[in-house]
Amino acid sequence: MKILVTGSAGHLGEALMRTLRKAGRDVLGIDLKPSPFTDRVGSISDRTFVRECLAGIDQIIHTATLHKPHVATHAYQDFIDTNITGTLNLLEEAASRKVGAFVFTSTTSVFGSALVPPAGEPAAWITEDVVPVPKNIYGVSKLAAENLCELFARRHRLPAIVLRTSRFFPEADDDPQVRSAFAPDNAQANELLYRRADIEDVVSAHLLALDAAPRLGFGRYIVSATTPFEPGDLASIRLHADQVVQARFPACASLYAAQGWHLLDGLDRVYVNTRAREALGWQPRYGFQHVLDTLRNGTDIRSPLAREVGSKGYHDTVFTDGPYPVM
Repeated sequence: MKILVTGSAGHLGEALMRTLRKAGRDVLGIDLKPSPFTDRVGSISDRTFVRECLAGIDQIIHTATLHKPHVATHAYQDFIDTNITGTLNLLEEAASRKVGAFVFTSTTSVFGSALVPPAGEPAAWITEDVVPVPKNIYGVSKLAAENLCELFARRHRLPAIVLRTSRFFPEADDDPQVRSAFAPDNAQANELLYRRADIEDVVSAHLLALDAAPRLGFGRYIVSATTPFEPGDLASIRLHADQVVQARFPACASLYAAQGWHLLDGLDRVYVNTRAREALGWQPRYGFQHVLDTLRNGTDIRSPLAREVGSKGYHDTVFTDGPYPVM
């Protein structure tokens, strides 16, 4: 089985390439940018390039994309060309070659405005049943690409799985208020309660999705760390998440205090990964209990794979106001 990984120079693409190469798998990495994990350099919006790269390919993991941080620096058309046309090129070529599995990396950003309930309402319980309301071109383009995957699964019998991944990047938060209130490790530890996954768990979900695609035909799944919260917690965590966490994890207060860390007072949403665990047989390892275990042991909260991949950023430009502009 030969696997194509698009976006092989990016965070997830590199993590997949590292994992697949270590496992001795036959894998081809493509990206716009050269890198030690990129075998062929070119654009997925170039149909000829895509056609050439798919020769002999049995399975595809499509991670290449323009991301949310590019919204402030790229035109709408750029998102259409890469996220929609590029995905269509891959799907059409995959269908014509009867590729056995197509896994598309989407994002929880497609939910957009559906993620934040009105003031005074409980936090949102985000499952695959929540209707997306994209709030920028990034979300619109990723949702359109998801729908193309579903179309090709239904009409062209291309086994396709869409994974809506939560945050897994190591860069500092794009919100200046979060950056001023929390150190990056503190912020990302808190996010494992409700909207983050370690990249090692994200990789394992993608590889399981490759295997499951022929059986499932099509599916959309949220990929995020398993939350310790339950639906009955939603009203409480909207205003007093710190109290709920400390009641559920009694050791948290002292472990956080030793680091000078703080919990968030309130949360507006919780991502729920139940369907991904059930349908894919996925067992994420890096959640909030892992954070507390590492604080107790004095070890890094990140997985070995996350440390290997490190930080990449999204732009060649260094911005004076934060890690990158977001609109």
